[in-house]
Amino acid sequence: MKLKILAWGLLLIVSAAATSASAEQILVAVAANFVPSFREVAMEFEKSTGHHAQIAAGSSGNLYSQIKNGAPFDVFFSADDERPKRLEEDGVGVKGTRFTYAIGRLALWSPNADLVKGEETLSSTTFTRLAITNPKNAPYGLAAMQAMQKLRIWDKLQPQHIIIMGENLAQTMEFIESGHAELGFVALSQVLDPKVKGKGSRWDVPSNLHEPIQQDAIVLPKGKDNATAKALMEFMSGPQAKAIIERYGYQLK
Repeated sequence: MKLKILAWGLLLIVSAAATSASAEQILVAVAANFVPSFREVAMEFEKSTGHHAQIAAGSSGNLYSQIKNGAPFDVFFSADDERPKRLEEDGVGVKGTRFTYAIGRLALWSPNADLVKGEETLSSTTFTRLAITNPKNAPYGLAAMQAMQKLRIWDKLQPQHIIIMGENLAQTMEFIESGHAELGFVALSQVLDPKVKGKGSRWDVPSNLHEPIQQDAIVLPKGKDNATAKALMEFMSGPQAKAIIERYGYQLK
């Protein structure tokens, strides 16, 4: 199925082509870590229902700001639970529609098959740059920082200017794949993307090294009376969507 690139501000918007000219469509704000998974979900959703979901990708923080400033999204899939909760409390999210769709996992990954051995890699001198996502914008960046703090690595690496920060997980992955950083912390779902799966070396970060990455979704006012938005939220709780989500390394609540 053909994917289209659209534009909204500085966001990347990826769209699955509609199978029917009459099919209803919605614009869904999706945290960067969930985009590979949601692309598949959106395709299955369209096959099953005829409805069409466009994907606007970015960091949770940037998407949240866009929503607060009136971006025309119908649904928001965040990489945390805090921002959807805030939207609900502020009346910018539809009450009663917020739910946890996935529990995220963090991974340390490198395209170099011999580089990542485990947590001991972080204490080695085998790399000069480590990429993470900005902890202020992205829950996975915050989790990476928390993990390094627990391992007593954060304060050692920061003064040496070894850590470089992407604005979202997609940019962080680009830093690693392009060689700007030899390794980095990304979402496990990105490493399990068919385009990357099996390449390089990785360490799945134990969940006890950081706060849980509980990922919530919420319907926004524009999608409140939209039948496609309602259908998507119902589809997310079904077996097809859940199977895709688990295949990308997420846990289900």
